[in-house]
Amino acid sequence: MKRTASGPRGRTRAPSRATRWLAPCALLAALIVPVHEARCAPAAPPVATASAGQALYQQGVLGSGEALEAMHDGGVHLQGAAAACVNCHRRSGLGSREGNSSIPPISWRYLVEPRTQTPEDRDLPYVPGMRAEREPYTEATVARAIREGIDSEGKPLSSLMPQYALNDADMQALIGYLKQLDRRRPTGVTDTVLHFATIITPDADPVKRAGMLDVLTHYFADKNVFPLGAVPPLRSSRKMMFMVNRRWELHVWELKGPPDTWGGQLTQFLARQPVFAVLSGLGGKNWAPIHDFCEQEAVPCLFPNVEVPIENDRDFYSVYFSKGVLLESELIAARIVDETGAPQAQGTKEAKAPTHVWQVYRTGDNGERGAQSLATALAAHGIAVSNHALAPGEGIAGALHGIPRSDVLVLWLRPPDIAALARIPPATHTVFMSGLMGGLDSIPLPTSWRGVTRLAYPFDLPEGRRVRVDYAFGWFSIRQIPMVAPQVQADTYLACGLLAETLSHMVDAFVRDYLVERVQDMLERRILTGYYPRLTLAPGQTFASKGGYIVRFAGPDHIKLVADGDWIVP
Repeated sequence: MKRTASGPRGRTRAPSRATRWLAPCALLAALIVPVHEARCAPAAPPVATASAGQALYQQGVLGSGEALEAMHDGGVHLQGAAAACVNCHRRSGLGSREGNSSIPPISWRYLVEPRTQTPEDRDLPYVPGMRAEREPYTEATVARAIREGIDSEGKPLSSLMPQYALNDADMQALIGYLKQLDRRRPTGVTDTVLHFATIITPDADPVKRAGMLDVLTHYFADKNVFPLGAVPPLRSSRKMMFMVNRRWELHVWELKGPPDTWGGQLTQFLARQPVFAVLSGLGGKNWAPIHDFCEQEAVPCLFPNVEVPIENDRDFYSVYFSKGVLLESELIAARIVDETGAPQAQGTKEAKAPTHVWQVYRTGDNGERGAQSLATALAAHGIAVSNHALAPGEGIAGALHGIPRSDVLVLWLRPPDIAALARIPPATHTVFMSGLMGGLDSIPLPTSWRGVTRLAYPFDLPEGRRVRVDYAFGWFSIRQIPMVAPQVQADTYLACGLLAETLSHMVDAFVRDYLVERVQDMLERRILTGYYPRLTLAPGQTFASKGGYIVRFAGPDHIKLVADGDWIVP
């Protein structure tokens, strides 16, 4: 387990020989800007492929099925996914920009756009790193650049230019895929309107639903009155030359019936009104149908409010602020393992007698998923776990009867069940509880239980986050938005702000993949991060906040929540 106390490439011509390979992503970077400006991201996880060109671009797999091989001039050998173009130019093909590092767009229209004298003559959306002043590429010059390191004007590219041996079939497949990237048309975008949806499941908490929708509707109204946003981002005149302000329109997609019908309902919603992205949203016990729909339809789903998000390294379009109760289970597991002296994965600790862990949760509630995750984690360390699933109407007293006081109790319960503990003495000397399910700072835990109970807390502490939420809370007050679910409302406001800031940097390049990529780039530089001390999303990551605290009740009255140790990144 890792813990942290804070919240978490001269220009010489390379030899043209088939035995010399360099990463294709770096090659394509050299087609437009010097490669020494480019900094590639870590290899993305494998993704499903629909063509040989896509497999080469995204996965580093040749048409033969063999792994693409690359060799950097410094002698670093790359193979397969590590050599794939997507690592630098991203899934969209539009590249990225981070500080002084520039990764250029390499979708076909950016390569072959005729030379222009002034920005006004350009017929392309503005993208950082684009170079319209150079001679346009052709299929022949792109192939020459890839194989020989010569640019469209016959000049040598950077010494870091990739050269790699692609046969004619693989070369045509790659070029075909770069052309395919330009066949995408903006969806949910008109000359005057950007359409967004928010999705609500039938079992979503009605109080949280009201609070979330209140924030969304007010933010959209403000955005349309002040098109540049409540806090206008810094803009260059070059960007502004291309920018067209569009009105934001929100569509609320309320699902009905059982989860196996939600996919069909979403298909109908999307057919009636295409949207550019799904923003925020609220789920109950099952978000998987919405997650799967967004992945299948390539619709970005940005920061939904769900306690059990979907974990899948192959997915791209869904991003979350946190792993929710799954993160809580990791935090609790880390603490139990530390305190019981259970053997670590590397065997660095001498094992003591494993403590028995008892878990209590309601059947079908999200705590069941948290309990399953925790049991799996503890089993890897030889710790026995017993689970008690409360049936509908069953009280908690029976579930706690007979638990040895020296064992560990973990409760995955909602406020009504927690309040009912007032009639029951603490069952053990060591109790852990889900803070997210229990109500965080407003958890109704009886005083008699506070001395022995600690909470999993996947957020910054109140004192630490205050300055980062004050702006949002002040905005709520000015617009007379009731604070009925502060964390959900703060997350919704943060999601809206991130979307507005990201779109301002995208200018008019309305490509869904590019939206997700720009969100990833923006997050790390975000100062106001709401309930979270830090947010980051590297390519291939799904969860922006990576850790949390174990907290305890302090003071003579056991009211104040304080950290029981450092911020933990499991």
